[in-house]
Amino acid sequence: MKLLSYRLIGIVCTFSALALFSHCIDATGRSAVSEPAKMDEKEIFFDDFSGPGLDTSKWNVEITGMHFNNELQAYVDSVNVLQFVNGTEGEGAENGAALFTPRFVPGYTTADGRKFDFISSRINTRNKAEFTSGTVSARIKLTEGAGLWPAFWILGTGQWPETGEIDVMEYVGEKDWASAAVHGPKYSGDAGLVNRLYFADSNNATQWHIYSVDWKPDSLIFKYDGITMFRVTKAMTAFFGPWAFDNPKYLILNFAVGGVYPFKINGIKEPYYGLSATTLQAIKEGKSRMLVDWVRVTTNK
Repeated sequence: MKLLSYRLIGIVCTFSALALFSHCIDATGRSAVSEPAKMDEKEIFFDDFSGPGLDTSKWNVEITGMHFNNELQAYVDSVNVLQFVNGTEGEGAENGAALFTPRFVPGYTTADGRKFDFISSRINTRNKAEFTSGTVSARIKLTEGAGLWPAFWILGTGQWPETGEIDVMEYVGEKDWASAAVHGPKYSGDAGLVNRLYFADSNNATQWHIYSVDWKPDSLIFKYDGITMFRVTKAMTAFFGPWAFDNPKYLILNFAVGGVYPFKINGIKEPYYGLSATTLQAIKEGKSRMLVDWVRVTTNK
């Protein structure tokens, strides 16, 4: 899918003219299993993945073999890579969870003849649920592994980077941190505005956390478990280029494998670009996963 070409993420926690920040916060995970809308908010989108399959009135499954960011996977529509689980398999999800599991399938051939050694899943709400503001949040649990690249993000429907991109949560397999980022015209790719949050050892990214952004007409406030970890304002982005966050955007959940962002963090070239041998073995054993308990969008002031 052409939109995948928009996914060009910069290095986290480097310095740019706008100054990127790095927080070390004891994110206590004090979030409830579900987080109801506040009195002054209205819920406008919610999915707790409690059904037997994907709710296709809300989500699209992307199928692609296009190769961007040197990622290693093809995205497919298969229960091998996206399942819906509950009970003990949900690992603490209240009513069920979406389970993303990349798979090692050497020589997998796409419809257009491209070959990949990994398959995975990517879903979006394009043309089904699009937003121009609101508090966007998801409760997510991850697994450790150098070279994993799951993400929860928001993308505009136009040409990138002018259309704008909001990365609510990105993770490259280092369990002590996750990152948020903003991309727009003249502040994209390696010049994107990026920040990390470092978790406490006892409550790292392999535990449940609520990742959210308060998306307002003139600011984006990122919060992990209710703790503000990054703030980007319209005035800040004006230093580089236009504000790109007042147009319709849709939600994306995906699980990439390897690629440029993990490589920039771990420097691994073998056995695969950005992917360690240990993580490869975990993928082979079906142990590399992302669980999503729910996704919610509410109005905000």
